[in-house]
Amino acid sequence: MDAEILPVMRITINEGSAKLKIPKAEKISKEMGVFYNPVMSLNRDISVLLLNSVNKNNMQIADPLAATGVRSIRFLKELAKNKIKKIYINDHDKDSINLMKKNLKLNNIRYKNNKKFMIKNEDANSFLLNSSGFDYIDIDPFGNPNYFLDAACKRLARNGILAVTATDTSALCGTFPKACIRKYWAIPKKNAIMHETGLRILIRKIQLTAAQYDKALVPIFSYSREHYMRVFLRNAKGKNEVDKILKQHGIFNDAGPMCLGSLWDKDLANKIYNNALKNKIFQKNQELIRFLKTIKEESKINTTGFYDLHDISQKYKIKHLQKKERIKEKIKKIGYKASDTHFKGEGIRSSISIDKLIKILKNS
Repeated sequence: MDAEILPVMRITINEGSAKLKIPKAEKISKEMGVFYNPVMSLNRDISVLLLNSVNKNNMQIADPLAATGVRSIRFLKELAKNKIKKIYINDHDKDSINLMKKNLKLNNIRYKNNKKFMIKNEDANSFLLNSSGFDYIDIDPFGNPNYFLDAACKRLARNGILAVTATDTSALCGTFPKACIRKYWAIPKKNAIMHETGLRILIRKIQLTAAQYDKALVPIFSYSREHYMRVFLRNAKGKNEVDKILKQHGIFNDAGPMCLGSLWDKDLANKIYNNALKNKIFQKNQELIRFLKTIKEESKINTTGFYDLHDISQKYKIKHLQKKERIKEKIKKIGYKASDTHFKGEGIRSSISIDKLIKILKNS
């Protein structure tokens, strides 16, 4: 073991098609040295699927907070060959760089004089600002992403994709409203649909950061899961496009301002799901398949917010709640759209009004 490089035990694991040496830790925290969170493997699964599904090739890709290098290694091994022009793998921690090189070697990827990628050892913002720009930038920090948004938005190319993760859901979902006001310039609300409103607040903050550079960031795939929120946005550059984005900001359910527009490109959501079914790496992962199927279905319904059936039944004193599948059937029968939502198991996304839904719920 290289104790002088990493003063912690290391274990070897598999994620996707990659083999990795990672620090052994009892608890995932900032103090664990080189950061690796196994819970975020689905986050990286979806990143691979999305990049293989978008109509975009020959990309300059930035991984500014690479840590163990897992995301970039998976991109190198799992993305279609025509997708990558070059990946820039960066981390400010020298221990990360050393472990990253070991992981590249473990996956039989030569890192010296390799034209497909370059390893950098810089502060993430300096790394981004010193570049000429990228077609895909992945911001996946420990905590809130604010510190990296300005540099990322400055260096995002026209039609480029910005991926952002936020793990400070307690602020976005209303447990700490003052923190949300400070960090995201919006008032959250802790209630049944707080994860969707929190996600929309996050999107607005990213869009405002980009708007000052005449970059309109349009959500193409978004979700909330476990302890984090994740959004992919495409850069539609131009003042008129920015104005369209800003018109979509407003208050919903006494929270906000937030993005009130669509969270997904429904065609892309459908393609991601279908590609997961075809891919040997993902097709056996039923948890991922179910998750993507739910998003595929709800992406067809362009509404802000969803209905939490348990919350509504308590509020309107509905004693006998029908099965969710039956409720969805009744909604569709009278001409409205309805689907499950990934935000909550007891939730329904639907174009039906609350008054009509209550009538259905009361008529069991």
